[in-house]
Amino acid sequence: MDDDELLSRSVRDPSAFGLFYERHERLVLGYFVRRVHDPELAADLAAETFAAAMLAARRFRGNGAPASAWLLGIARHVLLGSLRKARVEDKARRRLGMEPIALDDELLDRIGRIDIETLLARLGPDQAAAVRARVLDDEDYGVIAARLRCSESVVRQRVSRGLATLRKLYEEEVS
Repeated sequence: MDDDELLSRSVRDPSAFGLFYERHERLVLGYFVRRVHDPELAADLAAETFAAAMLAARRFRGNGAPASAWLLGIARHVLLGSLRKARVEDKARRRLGMEPIALDDELLDRIGRIDIETLLARLGPDQAAAVRARVLDDEDYGVIAARLRCSESVVRQRVSRGLATLRKLYEEEVS
């Protein structure tokens, strides 16, 4: 099943969301590790992100964009909210009755192995620059477009295609 189908099914079947989680856990953890440089905080933020995604799954409309972009958008909002409040919000996790993530050696090892830069190096330079700027550096599309001297729609296309390629590369790496 593709991500869109997993999210659609997860409304009635939580195990479908479990598969979605497994596919994207390293991506989301990597996003947070790169920003907060603290594995425990990254794990808490990732847990809240997936809880929020599970609650929002019924509203997901991919419209051609990869679900990973939608998920990273949620991650960005979770991070910005935690920075604004100076703490990790746990509203979505509490609503779902989820316990906080307990870090064990296996999870710490998975977090430590995340190497997005290696995957980005396998993209074309235009896609890598767009993905890095939008996803890793949280820049607005307009700012990226001005710097790369192209339109916002071109940047959006590069980010979308780059994320789709990264997902394939990631799946090949973990298989």
